[in-house]
Amino acid sequence: MEKKTKNRIWLSVAGVLLLLTAVLCIHIYVVTRPGPPTDRMVMARIDFRQDIDANDALKIVKWLYAQPGVNQVLCNDKSDIAVFTFSTAKNDANSIVAAFKDQTGYKADRYLPSEKEMRSGCPMNYGSTMSKITSLFKG
Repeated sequence: MEKKTKNRIWLSVAGVLLLLTAVLCIHIYVVTRPGPPTDRMVMARIDFRQDIDANDALKIVKWLYAQPGVNQVLCNDKSDIAVFTFSTAKNDANSIVAAFKDQTGYKADRYLPSEKEMRSGCPMNYGSTMSKITSLFKG
């Protein structure tokens, strides 16, 4: 065989091996890279359809802290709301609120923001003075 033909064959073989090595590396990276985290901290809000006082707020906070995955609880007796954070790996907001209503007897519902509120920023502060000021800069 000619030297030119041998060089073409070696270059072709080397190119194919290099391409297959690159494909193998990409495959290994895609298969072994970590996925999105399954344990996230999420915030939820409960709105009470009845007036609560400071004693009720303490009972609510104590009950919510006793739930699996609940990390932090804030209960405001003046605005009749409770806000809590929880781990999605251990619990979900609908289960917590349903159990809360069943076990405590409080008239309450989970607050779910509207589509407009979701687009405007943090739904917990919707309608506040600060959210109105920041909306001026959003355009």
